[in-house]
Amino acid sequence: MLFRKLIIVGLFLVPDILCGAAFAESSRQFSGVAAFYSTNYSGRTACGDRYDPTKFTAAHRSLPFGTRLRITDPRSQRTVVVVVNDRGPFTKGRVLDLSLAAAKALRMMDRGLVKVTAVIE
Repeated sequence: MLFRKLIIVGLFLVPDILCGAAFAESSRQFSGVAAFYSTNYSGRTACGDRYDPTKFTAAHRSLPFGTRLRITDPRSQRTVVVVVNDRGPFTKGRVLDLSLAAAKALRMMDRGLVKVTAVIE
């Protein structure tokens, strides 16, 4: 009987975990190096949208598409909110690729790579 109850509880929890709804409080924030898309990039993102350099979007390796992130550059204290719509970055040591609009708002165009803090909203 107890085993059946555990299975039923597990069935209710699995969809939330798969959809990214069950984040531990400590996993709601991460830090690392961010880069931005090339000024010459055009094409589709992993979610199927056409990349738009004027929108505030980002690529992350595993967060669900549609996840909103508040990105802060600790050096300048500038902050932007982006939506994850692509996969990447695929370069070791980087946590995000930002759209050109987000990179410009953070004033990171001249620095290229910037250490950022991201909070899941």
